[in-house]
Amino acid sequence: MAVTVLKRDLFGSVAVADEGAGPRIVVRETDAARWWLRWLARKLARREAQALVRLAGLCGVPRLVSWDGRTLTREWIEGQPMQIAKPEDPTYFRRALRLLRQLHARRVVHNDLAKETNWLVTPNGSPALVDFQLAYCATRRGRLFRLLAYDDLRHLLKHKRSYLPERLTARERRILARPSVVTRIWMATGKRLYLLITRRLLGWADREGAEDRLHPL
Repeated sequence: MAVTVLKRDLFGSVAVADEGAGPRIVVRETDAARWWLRWLARKLARREAQALVRLAGLCGVPRLVSWDGRTLTREWIEGQPMQIAKPEDPTYFRRALRLLRQLHARRVVHNDLAKETNWLVTPNGSPALVDFQLAYCATRRGRLFRLLAYDDLRHLLKHKRSYLPERLTARERRILARPSVVTRIWMATGKRLYLLITRRLLGWADREGAEDRLHPL
């Protein structure tokens, strides 16, 4: 089996395993995390596993292969991250919106769609999503769920504004102009602290969907 490491940091490692005859898989290994962050790495992996179980069978979302509490294995989806593929086809964004609605219909919020690295453009031009570590699986469509789902939508529309601004509808422009209360609080209080801790102190930038697909470690 050929194994290519995509990412290695304080939270463990992410690698692609290629068995030759079988499909490629992604392995998130939390045992490789620093001992004092291992609990958090496993909590994040567990959230991803829960989301993938709920989203099983949905095209554009990786299939969960296994999760044993320490190692998460899931399907590899072929494609380029958005910032490399630079999608300018309106069909991509229509399909991306449909995919997002399907997530929300199953009461799953991705919660990390501001990152272009988490949006893939597959070889046939369709959207796919990766990295569900911050996903929120709701028991019902309550107020918190609706606020977070709204933010998922706003992040998708921000990407559409970057690559296809002339195709934004009047409703989409109104949504972009009105951040949710969760976003306003986050931008005012939490984001700077988050960036300080994750990037400067921990050196953590989850790049599973980034250029590492083209230039592995």
